[in-house]
Amino acid sequence: MTDQSDGTTKTNAGASKPLSAMLRQGELFNQKCPSREILKHLTSRWGVLVLIALLDQEHRFSELRRKVGGVSEKMLAQTLQTLEADGFVNRYSHPVVPPHVDYSLTPIGREVALKVRDFADWIEVNIGRILAAQKAEA
Repeated sequence: MTDQSDGTTKTNAGASKPLSAMLRQGELFNQKCPSREILKHLTSRWGVLVLIALLDQEHRFSELRRKVGGVSEKMLAQTLQTLEADGFVNRYSHPVVPPHVDYSLTPIGREVALKVRDFADWIEVNIGRILAAQKAEA
């Protein structure tokens, strides 16, 4: 595949498709695609909340735990490790005793956190409609 100057991508077969069309096709529907695992990390309850919390500023573990109400130490640690392994979160351990660790977003983490925040904002804005629809179904 090669990117063309007109915004299309030429496939090995020679056909040109707009990049947006290729992205819409994606491989997310393929159960073996690694992007599915990333999607799971980014859209998990704790993943979303951690990314949004880190948009404003870097946080220490204990600050994040307080900000993200209801998350256990274990789940927060797992979420941070996963997001760090995916390249979305930086972990900086200060060389002091007791240990002092700060978490912040990487550039790509900031990019995705803005998208996730838009999704969460949509939920907040539309919560009344969602609850009404749930009530109508009950």
